Amino acid sequence: MSMIACTAVELLQALREKRISAAELLEETIQHSERVSEAFNPFAVKLYDRAREAAREADAQLAQGLGGPLCGLPITIKDSQWLAGLPCANGSHTLTDFIPDETSESVSRLEQAGAVIFAKTTCPEFSLQGITESSLYGLTSNPWNAERTCGGSSGGAGAAVAAGAGTLSLGGDGGGSIRIPAAFCGIVGFKPSFKAVPRQPCFPSWSTLVSYGPMARSVADARLMYSVLAANNEEFPYLDDLQAHNSGPMPLQGQRIIVSEDLGFAPLDDDARRMFRDLLIRLEAAGAHLIHDQPNLPSSVIAWATSAHYDSWSFQQQKPAPLEGLDPNTLEMMSFGAELSAEEFAAAEAHRATIDAAYGQMFERNGTHFFLTPTLGFEAFKHGQRHPDTIGGQSIEFPWLDWASFLYDANLTGMPACALPLGLGDDDLPLSLQISGPRGTDAAILNLAESLEHIIDWDNSPVGIATSTDAIITEAALT
Repeated sequence: MSMIACTAVELLQALREKRISAAELLEETIQHSERVSEAFNPFAVKLYDRAREAAREADAQLAQGLGGPLCGLPITIKDSQWLAGLPCANGSHTLTDFIPDETSESVSRLEQAGAVIFAKTTCPEFSLQGITESSLYGLTSNPWNAERTCGGSSGGAGAAVAAGAGTLSLGGDGGGSIRIPAAFCGIVGFKPSFKAVPRQPCFPSWSTLVSYGPMARSVADARLMYSVLAANNEEFPYLDDLQAHNSGPMPLQGQRIIVSEDLGFAPLDDDARRMFRDLLIRLEAAGAHLIHDQPNLPSSVIAWATSAHYDSWSFQQQKPAPLEGLDPNTLEMMSFGAELSAEEFAAAEAHRATIDAAYGQMFERNGTHFFLTPTLGFEAFKHGQRHPDTIGGQSIEFPWLDWASFLYDANLTGMPACALPLGLGDDDLPLSLQISGPRGTDAAILNLAESLEHIIDWDNSPVGIATSTDAIITEAALT
């Protein structure tokens, strides 16, 4: 029987019980991933031979009853993440010769836990876009509908996991880059508290915004990966105790949860609004105490864009030819950053304290640390667009980047935030909700997410590619 449809937790149990070897699991994963690659293009670099060596070592460990918590499990990491001695172009022609001589700490932790990294996933140039397209790697598509975007910038990771090419992928999120593809591809995407997961050594840009975190098809799988990434992190001493709180779903009876469907400004399509409200009805039926409130802030898109792109340009301009060879969308963002003054950047950075205080006050006045919103207010849009062109059936022009306005506050404050699939909208594409909370409440956020996952009860088994051994590309992938 094919193992492609299994979760990471199920695969690890099968490995421990010797119902499949790490080498066999890897070969089945590679075979399936080649079909996924042809259909949706989620891989930047394939590391099959290196992975085969790692799988053999995992089998030797398992044969002795040894091995870490991910021993023998095939996974992927993002193209922007460093793996010593291997290409790390970060989606850019300008970095095709860059080969780091160090490995990012988070990647090292995964390998030390026994994970078998078999590929690096696609991202847009410098991971700056909410879609995944670059002149270096081309277009990455959504496994639910290959005519639609998979989101970005961890889009290859979202597409790979959704299509069953590995159960886990390490994403990076500086402005929704885990949560956007998780929402569009119908998977779980968790942006941890800032600094809960060590990143360095890494590219220096967006150093105060980005968190690395898990992308998976279930909360239990995401929690498993996160427990490896965040364990014994001396730089983040106030992270809630993973061992004490990492127990799984929490009771919903009497649980206080703050909810807001649009924050007063976020775009929301009719089906997204309806499905979000339907979930609230089910939560109340389960005994949760829902509180309709919000931080009472305007959209933080300008503050986020100022901090992010001034920072991007400050590093890019140090290169001998900073604008040479860049993709058009990257040039637009670099130009935006170059026009900003140091005073504007300082004001945007100072505004982060205002945002943080407003969230702190919201949580305090409501006696809880759970905040529930949509992740995005619409399904994945078509290739060739940078944002949806209609909301509620009406044509709309979005301010630059404002289509992802539910997401930026978590990056500016460092809060943990989990994107959780909600089911299919009117276009038969996934919709998603976001659970966030104060910095350091990561384990509690995952526990609530698993409770909500049970309430939603939606099957997000691998899509786009059949999971039998004679799998074929579906009609959707051929369109």
